[in-house]
Formats: sequence, C-alpha cells, structure tokens
Amino acid sequence: MLSKTDIAKRIAKEVKNGYYVNLGIGIPTLVANYVRDDIEVEFQSENGVLGMGPFPFEGHEDADIINAGKQTITTLPGASFFDSALSFSMIRGKHIDLTILGAMEVAENGDIANWKIPGKMVKGMGGAMDLVASADNIIVAMMHTNKAGQSKLLKKCSLPLTGVGCVKKIVTNLAVLEVIDEGFKLLERAPGVSVETIILATEGTLFIDGVIPEMSL
Repeated sequence: MLSKTDIAKRIAKEVKNGYYVNLGIGIPTLVANYVRDDIEVEFQSENGVLGMGPFPFEGHEDADIINAGKQTITTLPGASFFDSALSFSMIRGKHIDLTILGAMEVAENGDIANWKIPGKMVKGMGGAMDLVASADNIIVAMMHTNKAGQSKLLKKCSLPLTGVGCVKKIVTNLAVLEVIDEGFKLLERAPGVSVETIILATEGTLFIDGVIPEMSL
C-alpha cells in the first residue's frame, strides 16, 4: 500500500520532458519533489507562478513566494511571476500539458468532485473548475477509500461536481487506474496489494484484463 509520498513518486513518472504542469493542493504538490533530474518541466501555479521548484527546506522559506494552496515554494532559474488574468489565459488557452489534482470522489465516467462538501465552509473554489474544463490530460491523486473505509471510486459522484468526464487516470494508495468507456481499467497494483483488495475497495465498474503488474516507484 502506498503512502501519500509514494503516490506522488508514482505520478512523477507520468511527467514528460518539456511538459507544462499544474499541481493541485495536497498530494499533487509533492510531485515536484520527485521528477527525474534528466528531464525539464515547468510547474505552473494558477496564483501566477511558472517555474516552481521543490518545497524549501525549513528555515529557507520566503513568505512572499507561495503556490495556489498558500504553501511556501521555491522557484527555479528562469521562473516568472504574473497576474491571475495571464495565469488563467494559460489554462483556458490549453497551454498546460498535464494537470494533477486531488479529489474527494471520481466516477467511472471520469467525473470529479473535489471542491465542496455541502454544509461545510468553502474558503474558495480555486482554479480547479477552469483546469478541468480546459485540460486534456488530468491525473487524480487520492486515497482509494475515505476515512470510513468507503470507496472514493464510484459509479456516480455524490458530491457537487467540479468537472464532467474529464479524468484520464487515477493513482491511489492501492492502484493505478485509467478511465475507459467500460469504467476504471486496472493498470497496476501497489506493492503487496492484491487484485481482490482493489476489487473490494472499488464501487465503480472495474475492468481487469490479464495479469496486473505490481508498480515500481
């Protein structure tokens, strides 16, 4: 079973040379720490940064340099800062190659819910709706089940949707899955996790084809 850090390490393998990547709040922000040194990638944050680096070491934080989740970040040589209008024009203009988001629920048709639980305060919806409406390549990073042990990979989302039919791939603490017409296609299983465990933890339709390999990090 993967830790949140392991999920970020596995997703980092999906980042290709030359990509422009937007990282959502939570597990996605960890991905920047594990991208291979031999590829060049530009991390974008919708609050107006292009060229984010790994998180700063303790004692080296700059309170004026933050990501969209208000976490202190570092920047790489050549990084740039701009206003929200330009930032969202990058997103809406489809100039982002990969968007990595956290989620509370994902449905078997690719719907995503990640911004609101009815009755609970929402400080701001952020840029997720613009991202899911504009991005062609969305990977979700999340735990396979909620705190009550209920599946977060569903036939249909119960929470207010952020986007419809937009998620391409999901990496959880149990598995890597792709959204296809038949539902969730199981691609890889986490080390030590059986296919039967993934079946029991998945409410949505799970498509299994052949022997499912154990993932490497």
